[in-house]
Amino acid sequence: AISTNASLKEMVAPGAMVIFTPLLTGLLFGVNAVSGLLVGSLISSIQLAISMSNSGGAWDNAKKYIEKQPAGSELEGKGSEIHKAAVVGDTVGDPFKDTSGPALNIVMKLMAVLSLVFADAFYAMNKGSGLFNLS
Repeated sequence: AISTNASLKEMVAPGAMVIFTPLLTGLLFGVNAVSGLLVGSLISSIQLAISMSNSGGAWDNAKKYIEKQPAGSELEGKGSEIHKAAVVGDTVGDPFKDTSGPALNIVMKLMAVLSLVFADAFYAMNKGSGLFNLS
């Protein structure tokens, strides 16, 4: 319960950023700016998700590979210092491939749906030019 409460408190700022960034961008800078924000976010999220999923899988596979090696080999097998380092890498890699990479899909959907829901409000602000009237 303590870790759950702490993790929820830590997620308030990133969650607020995901929600308010497209809203403020659309209202202040207009439709073109929010379109650019969504395209840039989508491209960077895809790259980051693929990178995180692949690197997490690589760390997991490295640990499994080391565990299959006999004790006298170059990698020294299970229980060695190399194996301990691989276990640490696997500990980092599991959240990468199982949660962080796939979670970026949800972030992008949320930003896109929010932008779509508020599209009329963005257009109503100086006919899509935003509060700063940028064309």
